[in-house]
Amino acid sequence: MPVSEQVSFAGDAGKLTGRLFLPDVDESVPVSGVVIAGTWTSVKEQMADRYAEELARRGFAALSFDFTGYGESDGDPRDYESPTLKVGDLRAAADFLAARPEVGDGELGVLGICAGAMYASAFAAEDSRVRSLALVAPWLHDRRICEENYGGPEGISAKKAAALEARRQYEETGQVVYVPVVSGSDPEAAMPFDIDFYLNPRRGGIRQWPNRYAVMAWSEWLDFDAVALAPRVTAPTLLVHSEDAAVPDGARRFHAGLAGPSEFLWTEGVQFDFYDQPLQVGYAADATAEHFARTL
Repeated sequence: MPVSEQVSFAGDAGKLTGRLFLPDVDESVPVSGVVIAGTWTSVKEQMADRYAEELARRGFAALSFDFTGYGESDGDPRDYESPTLKVGDLRAAADFLAARPEVGDGELGVLGICAGAMYASAFAAEDSRVRSLALVAPWLHDRRICEENYGGPEGISAKKAAALEARRQYEETGQVVYVPVVSGSDPEAAMPFDIDFYLNPRRGGIRQWPNRYAVMAWSEWLDFDAVALAPRVTAPTLLVHSEDAAVPDGARRFHAGLAGPSEFLWTEGVQFDFYDQPLQVGYAADATAEHFARTL
């Protein structure tokens, strides 16, 4: 059985808190390390911990953590979705994990889940320490996909205008304007749907997650082009996805543009199944572990 310990390490904006899962193996023999990036707005307990434990069961040292401004980590404003900050946090997590005595030199992989795939890919594109990359149910967007999902050019413009006003208010008063991340009754929610995973306390609707999205984050999120990152990603890359999950077209186009060796596995399940359902998580963990074993 894996063992785990709470850890902390320095990020650009303060202390980051995580959980390191270690395999039950001979401690004198270093193993490969994997940093895990959970979905946008999430805390580590929602899905990153789950994947870290599964990878530790399969022989890896796996680090899950709360990004800046989320969960147990430092940083203000809280619950502010910043790709720039999150890529920096992944760099700090890699620094920490690579220095652990349990991890072999040069054996560092990164796993991104949903929008964590965007941040993981951006980190892999800029840091040669990332020897292998895996993306599970990846949300990989560009302008076209954002327009398709956020009401066309008019919807994008409205969200960016709201972000600009929220930014002005924050800079003048220090008050952060929030909307729910998930709500079936609030059309301004970041995801205006009844999503069981996020609303069900037996799944992802946990007390550590406040279900709020800082409106001023919309601009950076909408302007982030993950598909354009692909030609800069040279590390061996695995994608695990489903046609019934989120934006499979973005994943296809990202995969087509990758500069390094790659593999694309298609399976079944809706997006949120890959966060906590045993069938999808087990399939993804097996595929990811096999990929890392071959490429690290």
